[in-house]
Amino acid sequence: MSDGIFIGLGAPDKDGPDGSRGVPQLLNLRRANRHGLIAGATGTGKTVTLQGIAESFSALGVPVFMADVKGDLAGIAMAGSPTAKNADKLVARAAEVGMADYSYTDNPAIFWDLYGQQGHPIRTTVSEMGPLLLARLMGLNETQEGVLTIAFTYADEEGLLLLDLGDLQAMLAYCAENADMLSARYGNVTKASVGAIQRQLLQLDAQGGDHFFGEPALDIHDMLQVDDKGRGYINVLAADKLMQSPKLYATFLLWLLSELFETLPEVGDPDKPKLVFFFDEAHLLFEDAPKALTDKIEQVVRLIRSKGVGVYFVTQNPIDIPEDVAGQLGNRVQHALRAFTPRDQRAIKAAAETFRINPDLDVETAITQLKVGEALVSLLQEDGSPGIVQRTLIAPPRSRLGPLDAKERAIIQSISPVAGKYDESVDRESAEEILAARGQAAAAAGQAKKAQAEADKTAAVQAKVEAKQREAELKEQARRDAAAAREAAKPGTLDKVIQSATRAAGSSVGRQVANELGRAVFGGSSRRSSSGGIAGKLVRGILGSLFK
Repeated sequence: MSDGIFIGLGAPDKDGPDGSRGVPQLLNLRRANRHGLIAGATGTGKTVTLQGIAESFSALGVPVFMADVKGDLAGIAMAGSPTAKNADKLVARAAEVGMADYSYTDNPAIFWDLYGQQGHPIRTTVSEMGPLLLARLMGLNETQEGVLTIAFTYADEEGLLLLDLGDLQAMLAYCAENADMLSARYGNVTKASVGAIQRQLLQLDAQGGDHFFGEPALDIHDMLQVDDKGRGYINVLAADKLMQSPKLYATFLLWLLSELFETLPEVGDPDKPKLVFFFDEAHLLFEDAPKALTDKIEQVVRLIRSKGVGVYFVTQNPIDIPEDVAGQLGNRVQHALRAFTPRDQRAIKAAAETFRINPDLDVETAITQLKVGEALVSLLQEDGSPGIVQRTLIAPPRSRLGPLDAKERAIIQSISPVAGKYDESVDRESAEEILAARGQAAAAAGQAKKAQAEADKTAAVQAKVEAKQREAELKEQARRDAAAAREAAKPGTLDKVIQSATRAAGSSVGRQVANELGRAVFGGSSRRSSSGGIAGKLVRGILGSLFK
């Protein structure tokens, strides 16, 4: 069985020898990266089939990733037990399909959990997710996607790390506040578009996006490891809680596929896959998904094959998978479907039409008659063509069918090859902190400028008051000086007495001199003529004035 993975035993070959046990159904390793589908109604054995195929890949050195929706796939890390429920049925089936070497065994496993509760946290940064993928996940229109791209571009040019949703919200708030500047530089940025993006981010955040975006970011190579025995590690994602947040679930799965596509080199069709994905409850990936997201999933599924990665969708109804995606799924395992509703009947017809016709098998009828553990199997052959569909009894897994208890999970997680690497979050300085610091600095500068302006205004008023006061003082001083000068210019009491006495004396002397002079000039008789008297008065007046 080393040339492929044994899926189970098909119907006997009509051209083979009598008593033939049937045709082994082998999944060719060289075609395992051509993707696949495991479908069937609840309780028909899908999980058992998935677990058996996954542990077979691991045994052949192929790492595996699977989403554990119900919590029971974690048992793949532990060996089965002969005392377990239905152990006798598994042993009987192993004998029926010819597994002579059937025994119980465990598998190397790494437990992951976006919430960090049942496994190592898985994180990525907003920058690594990128604007295009985020826009598709949030269903943004072309204008809004352009604004989101501008936010990423500006952050990159300014050296602002976008690590978590808080960083992106802060960056968008900055874009809204500086819409005019950014519009002039990059193109139209409106507050309405920014607001629409922020509302979508709030929805993603409410579903737990704050757990997914951050650091340390997942190194995708940690999911591609093998143990010391050469067995590929089975990466089990705890998805029971994650299923309640379908948008976050879709975000994570699409990011993981995109990260693998961008990281892994082209290998074409390798001898065996580099990694195999099993997406349980795959319908959750496509329900209410915008067409842009569905197109992106189709693109990644189609192209990632060349990277050596196989993707297997596990769902109840094959029509849950969009046709463009379903067309990429070459390996098919179809468990029973129930024809209770018109939709079920359409699913049965659609499933039957996807298989390569087997003239000895009425596929449409057989789908409704399959027992638990049976399936219709069609696998790609060496040349890449689909094999003829066969009704097949599926091989049982060797690991535990059922969940782990908390103690078992803790032990396995403690010996994980990535123990301690992702368990503690790191919150380094990024866009949110830098923009907040810039805002605080700008606010402080504004306050300082305002305070300085107030101080300058107060100083100017005070200077004006002081200038007026000084001017008044100077005027008052000048008035006082002038008054003092006038006061100083007035004669004193003694001076007035002397001046008065001098005037009086001068007046008396002057009159005497004038009289004497008049008598000398005009005659000294007591009898004066009228003219002499007039001339004498005149002289006396002149002389009197000289002595005043």
